[in-house]
Amino acid sequence: MDAKEALKEIKRGEPRSLYVLYGTEKYRLQEFVSELIARTVPEENRDLAITKMDTAETPIELVVEEAETMPFLVERKLILVKDQTIFASGKDKMEHRVDRLLKYIESPLETSILVFLIQADKLDERKKTVKAAKSEGCVLSFMPFSADELMQWVKKQAESRSTPMDQAAIETLLNNAGTHLQTLVVEMEKLSLYAGKGQTITHDMVEQLISRTTEQNVFRLVEDVINGKVDSALSMLYELLKQKEEPIKILALIIRQVRIMLQVKELTGRSFSQQQAASQLGLHPYAVKVAAEQARKHDSKSLAKWLSEAADVDYAMKTGRVEKTLGLEMLIMKMAAQ
Repeated sequence: MDAKEALKEIKRGEPRSLYVLYGTEKYRLQEFVSELIARTVPEENRDLAITKMDTAETPIELVVEEAETMPFLVERKLILVKDQTIFASGKDKMEHRVDRLLKYIESPLETSILVFLIQADKLDERKKTVKAAKSEGCVLSFMPFSADELMQWVKKQAESRSTPMDQAAIETLLNNAGTHLQTLVVEMEKLSLYAGKGQTITHDMVEQLISRTTEQNVFRLVEDVINGKVDSALSMLYELLKQKEEPIKILALIIRQVRIMLQVKELTGRSFSQQQAASQLGLHPYAVKVAAEQARKHDSKSLAKWLSEAADVDYAMKTGRVEKTLGLEMLIMKMAAQ
């Protein structure tokens, strides 16, 4: 079962007694919890009906005891439990009687909804708690969207505000603002207000309103280098320097982007999907998609040569053998020429 199917159950008035929610996409996880609360607990009862606990501070048997206690003055109660040890592989000094939870999972109280929140990319499949939750409850994963899913999500966010976006505008937004969903929601609100209801958000609007982070500016610089646009790349460098960005930091980000391109090229060359490459490298799938598109224009040997040359410049800058700005200028021109 995925989150969409679980929400359909909740909207039908059929919530589960146990949910185990895990993943690294915190915004999506919290969005699910908010919907669960909205559908199961009337707003006027939330102070009495919602309890928050943490297994890093509270033994699991006390969590179970809370779940087994009948709700007071409300029809149903919701227990939200942060966890890194009962279902995941984290460690803490708290002693837990996990057998109490396993017994509860077999016969949970219908008037309680027990929700475990785990910020981790996977559960510990060896644990009895995970097996029991999968058998009796509802285990849901909240991992980053794939590149296509992320673009579809942005498109739907725009349509829900009656301000549609075309593909170019969506890609510009992601390239400028990054892939953090909470940030994208804020930027979407800004763009929708600017465009006005019923109007289309354009590429030019995004460029005008959404400022790029240092990382995104360096990404644009590398893109220009790849396409041999020396003047544009140098202009971006001077803009970053004008913003008081440290040259060594700029170089470190250039090296990071080129390294990602090389790693993605090698992994996809070994038949890894972009999603698998993202998991392997600990990157967002959209970042892998863009890196793959950039890397397509150069072979692995060229990218490795760029890394070597950048490392030499880094050493020269840090040892004072070359003036920092001059070192960056020379590297950019050399890379673009290749």
